Amino acid sequence: MEHPTRPSRSSRLHARYGPWALVTGASDGIGRAFAVRLADAGFDLVLVARRRDVLEHLRAELESRGSVRVVTIAVDLGTSEGVRAVLDATTALDVGLLVAAAGFGTSGPFVDAPVEEELGMIDVNCRAVAALAHHFGGRFAKAGRGGLVLMSSLLAFQGVPRAANYAATKAYVQALAEGLAVELAPRGVDVVACAPGPIASGFAARADMKMSMAGTPESVARETLDALGGVRTVRPGLLSKLLELSLAFLPRWGRVRMLGVVMAGMTKHRATPARSLGEGGP
Repeated sequence: MEHPTRPSRSSRLHARYGPWALVTGASDGIGRAFAVRLADAGFDLVLVARRRDVLEHLRAELESRGSVRVVTIAVDLGTSEGVRAVLDATTALDVGLLVAAAGFGTSGPFVDAPVEEELGMIDVNCRAVAALAHHFGGRFAKAGRGGLVLMSSLLAFQGVPRAANYAATKAYVQALAEGLAVELAPRGVDVVACAPGPIASGFAARADMKMSMAGTPESVARETLDALGGVRTVRPGLLSKLLELSLAFLPRWGRVRMLGVVMAGMTKHRATPARSLGEGGP
């Protein structure tokens, strides 16, 4: 419960990073949860995803809940044209917060997957994130205020068999966020890496992975926004924290082996690699 004489967390968030927030991967999962929470906090929103019909449905839902403005951009962030469309569409908007939640993952042996999809994952999970963080980080630094939320993962801290390329892309995002947090702090910009564990969303279903005891997208969005400006890496959810603690004392090779066992268990119901093309994964 908020203290009656203090501004709420939502009002502080809006005062620090408003009036506009940009959320990529907003059509479902974690990205959608961020969009809903930011709308409830009073942000006007730019929502980015591939599926125009889903974005428009979300826009109508959010606009019906209050006096927020919502701009939708249906593009593929795996292309340079898609990233440029986002930058062009937001030139005149006072965006103060970027939530880069778009991403996709695969599960299964790396060499058995089509290389085009694995390279496409790098384009979405790494190249697009770098381009957006560079552009908006620069804008925020010039303004002396702003926030970047970059989606890492519990898998980002070691190699992971049967999710090797996905884990590698998230290791890039984790390292980028850690470096940017130090670079941009003196210029008034807050950066947080969000590193969740298993999340109950469409991501796992599309990657054909079975998850138990998974957290929720809503808890990820809440804990991450609460942590922004306070810590540089947040691990939302009790399960994520327990998994991180259980791995912390293992040598790196031990973490690789342990998570390989976990991934094998999550994908043992099938023999062929599966792919997820959704926005916002664990």
